[in-house]
Amino acid sequence: MNFQEPKEILLTIFKWIFICSLIGFFSGSASALFLISLEFVTQFRIHHGWIVWFLPIGGLLVGLSYYYWGKSVVKGNNLLLEEYENPKDIIPFKMAPLVLLGTLLTHLFGGSAGREGTAVQMGGAIADQFTKIFNLNNSERKILIILGISAGFASVFGTPLAGAIFALEVLYFSKISFKSILLSFSVAFVAYFTVEIWQVKHTHYSIPVVSEFNFTTLLYTVIIGILSGLAALLFSRSTHFWSSLFSKNIKYPPLRPFIGGIILAIAIAGFGFTKFSGLGVPVIIDSFSNANPWYDFLIKILFTGFTLGAGFKGGEVTPLFFVGATLGSALSLIIPMPIALLAGIGFVAVFSGATHTPIACTIMGMELFGIQPGIFIAIACTTAYFSSGSVGIYKSQIVKGAKYKLYQKIQRKELKNL
Repeated sequence: MNFQEPKEILLTIFKWIFICSLIGFFSGSASALFLISLEFVTQFRIHHGWIVWFLPIGGLLVGLSYYYWGKSVVKGNNLLLEEYENPKDIIPFKMAPLVLLGTLLTHLFGGSAGREGTAVQMGGAIADQFTKIFNLNNSERKILIILGISAGFASVFGTPLAGAIFALEVLYFSKISFKSILLSFSVAFVAYFTVEIWQVKHTHYSIPVVSEFNFTTLLYTVIIGILSGLAALLFSRSTHFWSSLFSKNIKYPPLRPFIGGIILAIAIAGFGFTKFSGLGVPVIIDSFSNANPWYDFLIKILFTGFTLGAGFKGGEVTPLFFVGATLGSALSLIIPMPIALLAGIGFVAVFSGATHTPIACTIMGMELFGIQPGIFIAIACTTAYFSSGSVGIYKSQIVKGAKYKLYQKIQRKELKNL
């Protein structure tokens, strides 16, 4: 027996515990700073509505910063997915400050964007720096990217279980090692509690009344899941459409958010669409108790797709929450189920469809709303996952598993019929 083996195993365990602790702490701290700053710029914009007219200037600043200093990290979340699939170069640390400042500028001046992309990119950039420090190989580097995504997601939303699963699922769950699963959960909780230590609060939602589960409510839930999947499909295609349109017609990248900012400023300030600026959290909260107009979710899709497609920075997830919650809320006018339950189902189901992560979204729904509506959430998230098409918000995401097989069969049948 080699007596060095137990020692090496212990050293490996302590090494990864140490790495998880560092990534969790630094990513959680970065998210805490981001959330505090985001709240400050949001409140400033709300109390100084005139600042929206400076959105083109904010867009120009974002565009110039990425054009001259951030070309290597401009892909954002897609860069993390690409480096996981085919590890090449360590993600530059500058991704973290660039996306932080870019997102704050977007929200300060009224762009429609989210926050998860920022936290995930900061977490990924921070985590990947440990590749050099600990002299890790490509296989171990993949684990670091998982840990960065997990820490960023868990800390920004206050959902450690969903954060851990999201990082694994978005990178194709069946190819993830058991070690990665354990470490992903570990770093998610470290990052989550780090934000708690900094005393930064997350938004809380509530579903006070849950319908009885029977055939009728099952049917309604499937319908909501299908509609949520179609909304997710529209959201993803919208973002990609505007991005392609700006890229083809405006060759100088910094001008894209500048011109986009002019159009957005006129729409938001000139035509009174201020409720669609920023995260839209007040609208999300209100949708759990008051029915939204049927068109609110469509306008949010348009504004967010245009904002991100023009080159502004931020995430897609909170706008997806907005889309899902307002869609579910509007459906309460025709579906005889509690409005908060419908809003909550839509909240996570649209997210599931857009990111191809039904397991993480189901867990997130139960973390946010409790165990009781879990069966409705699970059914809607799975239905939305299958009905949202093969392209999500992350172009570089490789979709595998049951959904991939289903669409492969559909494509083969279409080819035979040609």
